[in-house]
Amino acid sequence: MQQTLRRHLMLTVLPVMLIGAFAFSHSAHARTDRVIIENGSNALSNEQARQNKEQWDDTHRLRNKVNTRAEKDFDKADHAVDRRDACDQSLNVNAYWESNTLRCLDRRTGRPVAP
Repeated sequence: MQQTLRRHLMLTVLPVMLIGAFAFSHSAHARTDRVIIENGSNALSNEQARQNKEQWDDTHRLRNKVNTRAEKDFDKADHAVDRRDACDQSLNVNAYWESNTLRCLDRRTGRPVAP
């Protein structure tokens, strides 16, 4: 009788204990600090990529503004040199170049002159 009871306990309780032990050990070894990557991307890398693109766009926009301003200043100075040459070579004896305003003016009236 004792042999049968022991056998019966082994057949019913042992599988339940093994399943419980496996479930406990499986859950005890689960790691939650892992990042799951699907298709080579995840939320963290997507956010970093978005921030990098935003930074690049802002820098690119600012560089374009600086370059446009430098080009405008260069064009202004370049046109002023051409207008000064034209004013100096003008046949109008009353025309003179005003360096503060970068204009060709009439000596008598102070008004701009087209050389």
